[in-house]
Amino acid sequence: MTSPDRSRRIVLLTEGHSEPAAGKTASCLLRYRGGEIGAILDSTQAGRTAHDLFGVGGSIPVVATLDEAGPADELLIGIAPPGGRIPPAWRPVILAAIGRGMRIVSGLHDFVADDPEFAAAARDRGVEIRDVRRNAERDVAKCPPLREECLRILTIGQDISVGKMVTSVELARALRGRGIDAKFIATGQTGIMIEGDGCPIDRVISDFVNGAVEKQVLANQHHELLVVEGQATITHPQYSGVSLGLLHGCDPHGMILVYEAGRPHHMGLPHIPLPRLESVIEAYERMAAFRGGGRVIGVAMNSRRLGADEADAERARVKAALGLPVADPIRHGSGDLVEAVLALAARRRGA
Repeated sequence: MTSPDRSRRIVLLTEGHSEPAAGKTASCLLRYRGGEIGAILDSTQAGRTAHDLFGVGGSIPVVATLDEAGPADELLIGIAPPGGRIPPAWRPVILAAIGRGMRIVSGLHDFVADDPEFAAAARDRGVEIRDVRRNAERDVAKCPPLREECLRILTIGQDISVGKMVTSVELARALRGRGIDAKFIATGQTGIMIEGDGCPIDRVISDFVNGAVEKQVLANQHHELLVVEGQATITHPQYSGVSLGLLHGCDPHGMILVYEAGRPHHMGLPHIPLPRLESVIEAYERMAAFRGGGRVIGVAMNSRRLGADEADAERARVKAALGLPVADPIRHGSGDLVEAVLALAARRRGA
């Protein structure tokens, strides 16, 4: 993972969307790159702090204008809305940032650099626009033998936006803390902004998804262990395609299932209840069997909706029901999940 660049000062733009769901990009950047963030720009929440809005980021201030943000060299769009489009009300702010010579970084599906007005302003001012989801992936998977000495772990989900990226980052960090050469493979825009590399898999043409993930594995399999960030879930009717491509492209030895306790239905589809965790595990393991046959080895619980006692009870319930280690990486730490990964590695060495 890249170290914070203390010389860079970032303004996070979340105007009107400063809450953990729509602002999940901002929330994760505050957690993992907080030392580079000088302010959050949201005129509807001015005067508050990052912690007030996102539960992370401490006293980083929320401001109403770029003037109040003070000197900064980067405007980072901090939301990930459905469809990934630029809110019309944000256009003047982005243009003002370009006028100040600030680099623009965006993970939206709408590419800022493709907008004629933004592109012209950036050319005139000599400003860089970085659209993190832009890619040129055009290779189908070749399915070569992968280096077996490099253990591959994939995070998978019961639903979208449950915490697969956070689980992946926390697990990779915890493994490195145990002396393991672990590499986080970012497959989404926020993960790429945190890690500094990766592939925006949900922006890759469908035929090339497997190949794009495979390419990431091949480029990084000199490491002892890879933690591949999952996207969506193969059980979500809207986003299942990218998830299956990820699964077969990285061919994991093991999987960590991530879910949010207390969520009743698929996000964005209130008429479709979530499948049981057992069903999700069965579906993933059945699909994985068409390649290497990786199994689910642990469960990461997102317990943000629960109090401490409720979270402990839920953790015990799921552990008993599935016979797998369960932990909220933020609330409980990643220790139990690390042990599951190390146990898998030991079993493979003895195989």
